[in-house]
Amino acid sequence: MKLIGSYTSPYVRKISVMLLEKGIDFEFVNDPPWEADSRVPQVNPLGKVPALVTDDGEVFFDSPIIAQYIELLNVSPNFLPVDPLDALRVRQLEALADGVTDAAVALVLETKREPGKQDEQWIIRQREKLNRGLDALEKHTLKKQFLNGSELTLADIATGCAIGYLNFRKVAQGWCVERPALIALAERLFQRQSFARTMPP
Repeated sequence: MKLIGSYTSPYVRKISVMLLEKGIDFEFVNDPPWEADSRVPQVNPLGKVPALVTDDGEVFFDSPIIAQYIELLNVSPNFLPVDPLDALRVRQLEALADGVTDAAVALVLETKREPGKQDEQWIIRQREKLNRGLDALEKHTLKKQFLNGSELTLADIATGCAIGYLNFRKVAQGWCVERPALIALAERLFQRQSFARTMPP
């Protein structure tokens, strides 16, 4: 299978970590969607990464969808509980971590605009969303249920990728203040080979 994405995308990193943890062979195709000659729109009409092309040529896009497909391959370890409701709870935490990432990406894009054209209210809104999301993740990390438990879950992977993106882009340099559980979780995750191999350049 082929994973199409960019080395700096946290959503692509989430899928890469899953595949590496499961030991699934894949070819990584570096194709940043913002470049003029990108072929991403040919596989994903929305022009976004990641996109996964299966051995049969079927294409899945959007990281939660790709994550679900990978779990359906029944390759251990499993990152979702067997119980459907517990699996949904893990997926909700994945959505929470992805939401933090969404806010961080929005901040990166907005701050790339000329200072006079930046929307200060939009920036404030995204920072508030990011901080609320991190606060919620901190609480769930302390509970050690579905996130930061004894077994790695999709919620852990998504949270690690979100924090990794914050560190990489430096859009929320004070994120770690008063969030010791998240710091400890991130440090533990970043020691895994899958995270080390997918660190943005």
